[in-house]
Amino acid sequence: MLFLALAVILTLCVLALMGMPIIVALASSVIVFLMVSGGWELSLPQQVLSGISDYVLITLPLFILAGGIMNASGIADRLFDLAAAIFGWMRGGLAHVDIAVSVMFGGMIGTSVADLAGSASVIIPKMKKNGYPGPFAAALSATSSGIGILVPPSSPMILYSAVTGTSLGALFLAGLVPGLVLAGTLMLTVAILARKNDWKPMQCFAWHEVMRTGKRALLPMGLPGLILGGLVFGILTPSEAGAFAVAYALLLSMAVYKTLTFRDLRTVLVEATVLTGEVMLVVGFSVALGWALSEARVPVALADLMQALFPFESTVPQIMLMLLLALIAGMVLDPLIPMIMPILLPSLMALDIDLVHFGVLMVVTVVLGQVTPPVALALIVAARIGKEDVIATFRANTPFLIAMFLFLLLLIFVPSIATWLPNLVM
Repeated sequence: MLFLALAVILTLCVLALMGMPIIVALASSVIVFLMVSGGWELSLPQQVLSGISDYVLITLPLFILAGGIMNASGIADRLFDLAAAIFGWMRGGLAHVDIAVSVMFGGMIGTSVADLAGSASVIIPKMKKNGYPGPFAAALSATSSGIGILVPPSSPMILYSAVTGTSLGALFLAGLVPGLVLAGTLMLTVAILARKNDWKPMQCFAWHEVMRTGKRALLPMGLPGLILGGLVFGILTPSEAGAFAVAYALLLSMAVYKTLTFRDLRTVLVEATVLTGEVMLVVGFSVALGWALSEARVPVALADLMQALFPFESTVPQIMLMLLLALIAGMVLDPLIPMIMPILLPSLMALDIDLVHFGVLMVVTVVLGQVTPPVALALIVAARIGKEDVIATFRANTPFLIAMFLFLLLLIFVPSIATWLPNLVM
């Protein structure tokens, strides 16, 4: 059976590396399993439908739509002005502002790719105009965009909740502090580079400017807090929180700021529908792939391997091994969580690992996979937006990659960074 599992995984990786759509690669892998094992053909559609039937996934298209509305309505400019007023006085001020905007903007959008598309096209040209190296600007925008999927609402956390059954409110709370710590880690890296390269502040600090820009950004900044509060205190269910986010985004964009037209809304609806369809199909076929690998006893073999390699009580080595597997897979596969978690979940349950803590670790691993060569999808996208050489962007990202690996190790060895807030509130 393990030979069969190897054939399935090899099929998936080869097709993905050939550039085939990930849905085709996933479906082909499961079909190979059914053909070789002689399984029932209707198992594939059954598993796909089972994978997308979790009620938590209702929130996914709603948050995607809310993020698209906020993105199209020009909210980024208000957030940029606020971030500039707070952090612009520091050495390398514009680079610090890039990170702060990702925290604010990504927290509303919920996906790193949307954050990258919304902020990088604005901030990379500004950084280049102010004397920052182009590859550095692209690398920073790509890496900082990953903060957005740690700060609630977060699409990867929604997928993780659907696959593992973990409380979505607890996951959102668990990602909040690590997201801020990651932002601080990247800002520390920028501060070191700014001192080395003598990058100047972009403006002086002034309280009246913070107050002025804060008032302009207050309503958009309120969305993540209202969603998180509604989930934590039981006022909103996950699906209601998604619907509230859409209504709030529409109210701000069309009634308060009046920056979103009906033509813009139509475009946002079409894009959200297409993206939702793609993600849901990937989720369904990922669950089918997880079922196929489970039938091939891959989770059992993985658990036995970890027990043989690390026959002692501490679960840290096992966690690091699973994250290493996820990181390698994440360099090729996107979205990673619905594909890898059905395989890892039985081992997590057997080892009694905190699923909330591991969920945060998985999201950080997703971010790392997007900025780790040779694939590094986020870096490639940022380099294209900034019209920079991809290899030069890879090299410029090295300090941030090192900082993120150190941050991941910190989260592994100090789980309370992620778990103390949900334990305190829920």
